[in-house]
Amino acid sequence: MIKALEKIQMTIGAVFLVIFFAAIMVQIVTRHLGISVIWTEEVANYSFIWSVFMGASVMVSKREHFSFDFLIGKLQGKSKQSLLIVIDAVIFLFSFALFYYGIEAVQNFWNYNWTSIPELKMGYVWISIPIMGATMMIYSANQLFTNIKGRGAQA
Repeated sequence: MIKALEKIQMTIGAVFLVIFFAAIMVQIVTRHLGISVIWTEEVANYSFIWSVFMGASVMVSKREHFSFDFLIGKLQGKSKQSLLIVIDAVIFLFSFALFYYGIEAVQNFWNYNWTSIPELKMGYVWISIPIMGATMMIYSANQLFTNIKGRGAQA
């Protein structure tokens, strides 16, 4: 299940990265031609946000997002396992806060409109925060349970 969720998130992140790149290319070409296309900046910004948030969540799953590499490299056995449990617990709590306050942000800003494309709601941008928080909670909980069982002493 974790690998499938990672693949879905990486696909979503890659799609938004392509959208980001395309919007930037349209912006460059139209500016060179002297045409004003106002929507490209917002599309680029918001697609980049989605791309980064999806990638950041997957990095938590791969343990490439947050760790104390120096300490983990020096520790062994129970000490290393204890440090990994603490790290996973901190990430889980942070992820819960992202999820909880992300839902509040979505509720508060859902009905705000984009400046350049008023048909689109800002909620579509803000919803990336609780999605990131929820998936980070799933990934960190999985790692936390693995380390508590004593099978996850790798970093």
